[in-house]
Amino acid sequence: MSSRAKATRVDSAYDRLKSDILTGMLPPGFQAPEPEVASRLGMSRTPVREALIRLEADGLVELIPRRGARVIPVTGNDICEVFEILSVLEALAAQRAGENGAAQDVLAEIETVSDEADQALVAKDIDAWAQLDDKFHRLVAEASGNNRLEAEINGFLDQVFRANTVLLRLNQAPASCAADHRKLNAAIKSGDGVSAWEIARSHRLNGLKTMRKLLQDCGLTQV
Repeated sequence: MSSRAKATRVDSAYDRLKSDILTGMLPPGFQAPEPEVASRLGMSRTPVREALIRLEADGLVELIPRRGARVIPVTGNDICEVFEILSVLEALAAQRAGENGAAQDVLAEIETVSDEADQALVAKDIDAWAQLDDKFHRLVAEASGNNRLEAEINGFLDQVFRANTVLLRLNQAPASCAADHRKLNAAIKSGDGVSAWEIARSHRLNGLKTMRKLLQDCGLTQV
């Protein structure tokens, strides 16, 4: 197998497993030996092994000698820590997007995603809204123009998406004010970095309050 073909197979295994973890198809605590995981994907063990190593580095699975891989739950403490970190990182990304002038194509996509998210709320399709909310925040990170900042934010957003998959379905409503997306987009487009920073930070911290209440109301310590 050529190195390019091997890399492609590893990427494919990684993407498929990551998607299954983030959407809950492989739920927290799921554990399987490596051959079973490879069989599930219809692939050989080598690319699957390398994909699992990458997922362990992402904090999504734990590799247990002779027992395979286990999907790591997201604890309530994890959620609090992630939201607190994102309240700073996303505020910085929003500020940079406003001050440095985000690319027009990214701004246009943010507008489109905001429209689609509003439509999902009207239709009471919380799953679709969660997907669009995730995309919105990744676009804001991209709009910052800081590749390292974007990569850091995206890693934490994976954990947020996993929590949203469970908690927002229980809540059947967004974790924070959906109108904040419009305000944030307007601040970025107008070049108001200070307001963008404040809106992004407040938005994430308000989301944290909702997540804490949901965990308490549902009696959950992890998702």
